[in-house]
Amino acid sequence: MPNPLKGRGTGDNREGRFESLRREAQEDGWWRDEEMRAPATEVRIEVARSIISRNRSPDLPFSQSINPYRGCEHGCIYCYARPTHAYVNLSAGLDFETKLFAKTNAADILERELSRPSYRPQVINLGASTDPYQPIEREHRITRRVLEVLVRFQHPVTIVTKSHLVLRDLDLLQELAKQRLCYVMVSVTTLDENLKRSLEPRAPSPAARLKAVAGLAAAGVPVGVLAAPMIPALNDHELEKILEAAATAGAATAGFVVLRLPFEVKDLFEDWLRAHAPLRAEHVLSRIRAVRGGRLNDARFGSRFKGEGVEAALLKQRCEIACRRFGLNRGGQYVLNTDAFRVPAGTALAAAAAESATAESAASQLSFEGL
Repeated sequence: MPNPLKGRGTGDNREGRFESLRREAQEDGWWRDEEMRAPATEVRIEVARSIISRNRSPDLPFSQSINPYRGCEHGCIYCYARPTHAYVNLSAGLDFETKLFAKTNAADILERELSRPSYRPQVINLGASTDPYQPIEREHRITRRVLEVLVRFQHPVTIVTKSHLVLRDLDLLQELAKQRLCYVMVSVTTLDENLKRSLEPRAPSPAARLKAVAGLAAAGVPVGVLAAPMIPALNDHELEKILEAAATAGAATAGFVVLRLPFEVKDLFEDWLRAHAPLRAEHVLSRIRAVRGGRLNDARFGSRFKGEGVEAALLKQRCEIACRRFGLNRGGQYVLNTDAFRVPAGTALAAAAAESATAESAASQLSFEGL
């Protein structure tokens, strides 16, 4: 098991599940220790052919999503998106958080896709896979350019992020909020700074995330909090405290997601546990199996986000009671508006798209209650 790297979620760079060969590094004294223990972040430019991804998952409250980046510098060891790096022949381990891809033409492709006569407006989510406001967004500003397109098209969008960088785009989010065209969910995993530093090494602090919630709420942007992921015997005891902090900051809604460990993430997370919480590792793993039908992961629709069994049911009950106590989820369903969608004049295919959109308006409803 590789030693943990300071500032990174893992020191492991094992091959992806599609690789037929396995490589193993051996220290022979030739390389300096600092070089091996401090890998720099590398950003590669990816020219996207399409930008809107679609899904049919009954577990998700959206069918369309955009991921401006591939990989994520936050380095969250539990991230369910880590295995996607296998599709570009890279590791779900260290590669995922150090070798990133920026889709610099995302806004241009989005404008083209929204302008098609066949396009029907449905909510688009930013952050379904990797964080749209991860650190490299400060330089590349791809998420902001995508939002600028959505503002011009008056298109509904939801955002899931861990970063207070979302406050940079308050001007755009306020424009969208005026017409019920946006909702932001801020993910808060723990209020424990020490746990955050090892579990999510380059993600913003819990305090910064709660400030983001407060800033969004004060600006009139609808905002909620996801206590995610809840890890049995590691951070699940914080659920009520996280929800109380969310309500105090101004969140209107809240929910939780149980830890998911697909494919390579299972081994990476187990190695992290044994390195950072060795005395609790077996207990945490056994509790995870208890909510996953005896396994470390359950990919079935309907249970993969919530878990199953007595412990999962108790977690759900605790969340519901805490939300009632702190005044969360009182407004019922928050439905984003799809009727405002329009293709701006001067955009390619604008006339044809506008005529087609008028003929058939999609009914898309999105609930953030109890996510």
